[in-house]
Amino acid sequence: MRHWRQLGLLAPLALAGCSTDNIRLFHPDGVMGGLEFHYTLWITGIMLLIIVPTLLMTIIFPLRYHHTRNAKYTPDWHFSAPIEILAWVIPLGMVVVLAYMSVSAIYRIDPWTAPALASAPGAAQPPINVQVITTDWQWVFIYPDQKIATIDDLVVPAGRRINLTMTSTDVMNGFYIPQVAPMVDVMPAMISKDAFEIDHPAEFTGFSTDFSGAGFSWMQFKTRIVAQSDFDAWVKSVQANPDQLTYGVFTQKIAPAQVNYGATPSYFSVADTGIFGKVVMDAMNGKTYPVPDSLTKSVASNEGEAPASTAAK
Repeated sequence: MRHWRQLGLLAPLALAGCSTDNIRLFHPDGVMGGLEFHYTLWITGIMLLIIVPTLLMTIIFPLRYHHTRNAKYTPDWHFSAPIEILAWVIPLGMVVVLAYMSVSAIYRIDPWTAPALASAPGAAQPPINVQVITTDWQWVFIYPDQKIATIDDLVVPAGRRINLTMTSTDVMNGFYIPQVAPMVDVMPAMISKDAFEIDHPAEFTGFSTDFSGAGFSWMQFKTRIVAQSDFDAWVKSVQANPDQLTYGVFTQKIAPAQVNYGATPSYFSVADTGIFGKVVMDAMNGKTYPVPDSLTKSVASNEGEAPASTAAK
């Protein structure tokens, strides 16, 4: 037994070299990301109260009652109040607490209404509305109020609530910025929503959480939080871009499957602000954008080489 105790003391050393620097979930930012992390820690802690004793018992019981230990033999034993409490009352209490924490979290960070953002510093200002359309394998961001659009580059001002309205051309994707916003599924023929607010300039990486084919690994986008003055200047520069995003351009050059290696951004001034609604209706009517076998083979053959981007410019 002395050797087992010594091994137990050495176990924490196995974690000594671990770092959370690259684990984005451990570095939340903003109200929504902070709340997600808060509830994750609580729920994980409660689950560990079940998991750790159970793991210990799976080790202790075989050692304690092994035939070589000459344990007491009680064939007529049939009831133990402590065991009944341990097996039923404590787990039931934990389930109740988990249910309360889960429901509380769901209502506070509900992506459709985001009640937690009601008390955020930017609540008094008009929100920034962004329409998000996912394709194989890019992210299209349309700013209907500013009449601009981008590919794989989400730029928003600090200190303002960001309302995202999302849909997909024909494949389900999961919109996720780990430090900032809850993960939300984006599905064709449906509308999803998400929201967040960051009160200082920063940069994050967003990606899809749902595997969607050969180009999935490159389906990432920048999320840039900039000062309001920088955002206004950026909007003016994009509005001056001669490339316009019309419904025809979208269906012919952007929606068809393509891989944007390196997530190289593209920018458009928008002529048709009804693209989002048309994409939803297209999906409802069964319009799809099949992935050619040749593209899948090309992606597989170029894997790891980062070829030139195939995204529409």
